[in-house]
Amino acid sequence: MQTASRARILVRIAASLAALCLLPLLAFWIKPATILDALAQVSLWHVALGLVLVQGQIVLSALRWRLAAERLGQQITAGAAIREYYVASAVNQVVPGGMAGDVLRAWRMAQDGAGGWQRAARAVVYERLSGQIAFLALCLVGIPFWPLLPGAALQAGHHLLLAGAVLTAAVIAALLLLRRFSGLRDELAEVFVRRGALLRQGGLSLAVVCGYVALFLVSADAVGAPLPVAAMVTIVPMTLAAMLIPTGLGGWGTREAAAAALWPLAGLSSASGLSASLLYGALALAGALPGLVILALGRHPKGARHAHAGRRISAIPSTPNE
Repeated sequence: MQTASRARILVRIAASLAALCLLPLLAFWIKPATILDALAQVSLWHVALGLVLVQGQIVLSALRWRLAAERLGQQITAGAAIREYYVASAVNQVVPGGMAGDVLRAWRMAQDGAGGWQRAARAVVYERLSGQIAFLALCLVGIPFWPLLPGAALQAGHHLLLAGAVLTAAVIAALLLLRRFSGLRDELAEVFVRRGALLRQGGLSLAVVCGYVALFLVSADAVGAPLPVAAMVTIVPMTLAAMLIPTGLGGWGTREAAAAALWPLAGLSSASGLSASLLYGALALAGALPGLVILALGRHPKGARHAHAGRRISAIPSTPNE
């Protein structure tokens, strides 16, 4: 068992390093001078706005996590949820795989009550699942808008092929999720549907996703390559979706490769896409740095209380990183 665990860790580290190697390869393919020229245009106003957006993403995500935890019988104060989400966001940015911060978040909150590791971990899983559903929904909404991109030049056949591919992926993902969570219908209904949860979960997840998209739009504008309106539901969500692959550090590498490939569809250069993605990653990292300070100070999480949920909590199911 330990050998298998070590093998998985080594594979994840190797995949993360491979993803990071994409950065220098892309930079030299596009020409570093072009990227540096684009980044030199970034203003303090863009940086400040980007950092504000990151704070909003973290706070809203923390409230979404708090809601999921409450429905499982774990009461977390808003302050504790926000503090721990900063820690998790920062760790996800600097540890290979992009999921270590979420594991740490569940472990730290499990120490502060009688609910145990499994309930705390399940709350984290459901919170991440909510965000991934929102991303998938945005990608599906954007299907009809791909032909509106100025550089897309998509003919009807290509557009139908793209729509079919996205819909097929959505159906496969839905079936896999239903299979994985088939024994947890009551719990899923409690977390996502009952007592107004659908509206609250949907509203928070929509706001978080809009924050991610807005940060990319600000990054693109900052490097002198503003995106068309249609990119908000097409290119940007698909670029961000590359970060769901659990490799790299904070999405570095896979995100830049996707941006370099997709930006020409908006009539912009690959260099612009790569530059915008690099700035996006830098702002996301800088915005989450308070979490490392909290972790360095050794602040033990307080503010979680556990109620008797009256339900059996089984092993934690895993979900891809967001």
